[in-house]
Amino acid sequence: MFITDIRKEFYDVVANQRVALLVAPDIDALCACKILQALFHCDQVQYTLVPVKGWHDLGTAFLEHKEQFRYFVLLNCGVNVDLLEMLQPDEDSIFFICDTHRPVDVVNVYNDTQIKLLIKQDDDLGVPSYDDIFRDEDENAEGGEDSGNDSDEGSEPSGKRRRYDEGAVERRIERRRARREWEARRREILFDYEQYEYHGTSASLVLFELAWVLTKDTKDMLWWAIIGLTDQWVHDKITNMKYVTDIALMQRHVSRHNHRNEDEENSLSIDCMRISFEYDLRLTLYQHWSLYESICNSCYTTCNFKLWSLNGQKKLQEFLADMGLPLKQVRQKFNSMDMSIKENLREVIEESSNKYGMKDIRIQTFGVHFGFKNRFLAADMVHAVAALLESMEKDESDSDTFIKALDSLSRSNLERLHSGIDLAKKKLMAIQQTVASCICTNLILSQGPFLYCYLMEGTPDVKLFSKPMALTLLCKYLLKAFVVSTRNKRCKLLPLIMAAPKDVEKGTVIVVGIPPESETSDKKNFFGRAFEKAAESTSSRALHDHFDTSIIELKTDDRSKFLDALITLLS
Repeated sequence: MFITDIRKEFYDVVANQRVALLVAPDIDALCACKILQALFHCDQVQYTLVPVKGWHDLGTAFLEHKEQFRYFVLLNCGVNVDLLEMLQPDEDSIFFICDTHRPVDVVNVYNDTQIKLLIKQDDDLGVPSYDDIFRDEDENAEGGEDSGNDSDEGSEPSGKRRRYDEGAVERRIERRRARREWEARRREILFDYEQYEYHGTSASLVLFELAWVLTKDTKDMLWWAIIGLTDQWVHDKITNMKYVTDIALMQRHVSRHNHRNEDEENSLSIDCMRISFEYDLRLTLYQHWSLYESICNSCYTTCNFKLWSLNGQKKLQEFLADMGLPLKQVRQKFNSMDMSIKENLREVIEESSNKYGMKDIRIQTFGVHFGFKNRFLAADMVHAVAALLESMEKDESDSDTFIKALDSLSRSNLERLHSGIDLAKKKLMAIQQTVASCICTNLILSQGPFLYCYLMEGTPDVKLFSKPMALTLLCKYLLKAFVVSTRNKRCKLLPLIMAAPKDVEKGTVIVVGIPPESETSDKKNFFGRAFEKAAESTSSRALHDHFDTSIIELKTDDRSKFLDALITLLS
């Protein structure tokens, strides 16, 4: 059931209890987790934090903790399946779910006792009404009454009884027909409702609003909420309209906090934190890199210049010349550039970008200053934390990388954040090189209803793309690059499926599907349902373990029959 008063129905309930926090491995969930941890520290609420990377982990975590805990808080996991059916909990276990995945499972919506949903009601959820999905099982009871009446009337003349029987039979047939019609309509309604996967308001934003209602919101919490929202934009989970709307909401909170601190003496101390609304460049990590490398490794500029081609490289040199910036300055670290150049750099870049057709090179976002030296943009933080979360260092378990990524969000751990930024640079360079090689060697094939690309074993950096977030980001960049480079108009409108080796020893691949690339795209993804059906119909050995249903793991041998089934299904 949806919670209407998050303070009374959620926070006051768990404030004096021990709570199990089950957190999915994505940036928004980490930020939501940090906000909730800060609130729990304020009120000395005891909690246990458990990272869960898929449905299997969630089930195991619940079994391990169900004896000690009655209250479970699930961040960015659990809303899009029938949770009670999956976990089979005792009747006194209560689940609070704050999850951005949509659609919300109808059983979770209409369960009043054990499932409590911390979800913004103003999201366009489109949940079917109760009567369309559920109905009381009173048919059998009525049927029983009819047959009971027959035997009671045993002494009646046979003609009268037959007439009565005919009436009862007709009623029963009528009822069965009505039930069949209702069931067919129910299937149709559920199919329409569950067909597409998409994302709603970020979990960190929902929990920041809880902190605000409790008047315990701090600048750190506000910054985490901003990072959670930016994660949705960086990984292309929400529409531009939704992003701009939520940014405006965050901007009001930022103004409020800045206004509150204006009169405080420590607003310029060495350990102060200042958040500001920025209209900044869409150049990834440019303040921590050289301007040249940032332009070469940002999706927006790479696709606009088509940097994988010789013409693109030439165009880039012309662009740099048009800006009038010396190559020596452009190729050195941003921090070392001349102050005179840095001061109006954004305006210079914007002016030249307009000439080269990059009208929206600037984007609404937020920046933060920690003390006098460290400045980060929200998107930089997202890339750094994602790189730490999916770090490929040896001897590190999933929970190690999870804890490292969580730590990097604290401003006391700037060293870890800087190491995340270095990892993010390597990841972005790997993505751009892979995009260039896929486009230049025509690895993207049109399969009819969708485009398909398979990264062969032995491709450089292929290990990096065995992780879901890295592969999804590669997939999105590759589709954008393909759309600007292909001449085939039909192919521009197709979605993309990408596969990469997951575990060579076990012989598995990871497959990701993303919706078509267009300015007006509603970011709804139909591959989740399609993957399930295709795997089922071909008896492929598949693992649907990710919280995003559009990511699936398969045995390498089953890949071709799975694809054939998908083509048939979607044609």
